[in-house]
Amino acid sequence: MAGEGREKRVVLGRYELGRVLGRGSSGKVHVARDLSSGKSAAVKCISRERIQRSGQAANVEREISILRRLRHPHIVRLREVLATRSTIYLAMDLAKGGELFSKLAAGRLPEDLSRRYFHQLISAVGYCHARGVFHRDLKLENLLLDEKGDLKLADFGLGAARPAGPLRTVCGTPAYVAPEVLTGGPYAGGSADLWSCGVVLFALAAGYLPFNGLNLMAMYKKIIAGRFRAPGWFSPGLARLLTRLLDPDPGSRITVQGIALDPWFRAGLDESAWAAMTAAGDEPLAKPEAPPPADANAFSIIGFDLAGLFEPRPRWARAVARGPVDAALVAVVVAVDGPGVEVRRDAPGRVVVRGPGGVLVAVVGASRLAAGLVLVEAEMGQGPAPGLEGFWDERVLPVMSRLRADC
Repeated sequence: MAGEGREKRVVLGRYELGRVLGRGSSGKVHVARDLSSGKSAAVKCISRERIQRSGQAANVEREISILRRLRHPHIVRLREVLATRSTIYLAMDLAKGGELFSKLAAGRLPEDLSRRYFHQLISAVGYCHARGVFHRDLKLENLLLDEKGDLKLADFGLGAARPAGPLRTVCGTPAYVAPEVLTGGPYAGGSADLWSCGVVLFALAAGYLPFNGLNLMAMYKKIIAGRFRAPGWFSPGLARLLTRLLDPDPGSRITVQGIALDPWFRAGLDESAWAAMTAAGDEPLAKPEAPPPADANAFSIIGFDLAGLFEPRPRWARAVARGPVDAALVAVVVAVDGPGVEVRRDAPGRVVVRGPGGVLVAVVGASRLAAGLVLVEAEMGQGPAPGLEGFWDERVLPVMSRLRADC
């Protein structure tokens, strides 16, 4: 038993795990020490069984794939990937300053400091976009700080890389998501990311988010209309830039190149550093400081194919449909009903789908979004029920696509 405890503390002879930094749906992140160099690191410990069961394996694969491509001073660096047959370990640089979000606990940041962080964020986002990488979940919680107080962009689990065409997967955090993503149609990842950057900039300088409401639907309506109010302490230059970032029309929304030319943004900008950080071209994956054990190759153990990327298999889907709420729900019920399935309306505008033994398979809700438009949202339940393994892909996603196409 003593040996087993030691195995849990030291990962494959490479990293000694310390205190837990945080917990997520896929596992825990530990402060760690690289035994070969003595340097601090962060090690994300991911349960293979848990991510397979929850449908998050594609997200983990995607994050590894993207982070292996990127080398930028304001993006968290993936050092190496290790694995046993039960656990995947992502060894990354440790962001000792914690989340940028925590800095807002005491209130808004000074405009100059907000601009400094925004410089660093846009340099990282511009670097990613130049390589065809789109983050798709930019928010304060995914922006970390190192020991010098510099920003580090993290968590590419919802990212997309070099997509063949417009993106379609509805993903991200509601308060930060661009209008074109919310409405469920095809969208450009770059424009959607820059909207989220605008939300981040507003929150840094204001101390609160630009879009809010009594409920999610009220917030969605404001986002789709691009309706927000800049507080009186914003400088005219900051307010003008935010108006261009939070433009609900992605076709006229400001680009990274446009941001780089904006007078407010250029104040205090280190031109040479900016040019170096956003320069195009792929960077090779840096070699780890010491090779992992031969029998610990993560990709051979977990079977990940990292040759290319693909859209995630989502746990939820969203569509904007035309017509009344009841008509949209009826369309869903007709599509998903069948042998072994119980569909029941448990509240106005909401149906619950259960499989054998009462296993929750999906929840679908519909709400009036605007005149003649309905927002339909579907969320996967506890997992595939016996005999219904293809239910989500074969019944739920197709009807959501049809509703979206009919809009």
